[in-house]
Amino acid sequence: MHAAVISLFSAPVVLPAGGPAGVASGGSAPFGDLLKDAVTGVDSLQQQASMAVEGLLKGTGVDVHDAMIATQKADMSFELALAVRNKAVAAYQQVMGMQF
Repeated sequence: MHAAVISLFSAPVVLPAGGPAGVASGGSAPFGDLLKDAVTGVDSLQQQASMAVEGLLKGTGVDVHDAMIATQKADMSFELALAVRNKAVAAYQQVMGMQF
């Protein structure tokens, strides 16, 4: 269950070595692409949870426990994305508070 949430942010990040900013060396995706993929994964889990709850309410063969598992996966992935966002905002604010 946790593997789906962890896989959203487990892709390796390779920093560019002397190349232009935003272009990763070694064939890895830039940070923006990783972030986009993570948000897409969270959205996908949210949509799956919505479909499971809708199927449960309509009585189309979705079990209660399947709907609950789907909603919990979506909730956990959203909470993880929110925590990552909060850390990024805090890091940005700390860098902006530095005096050069």
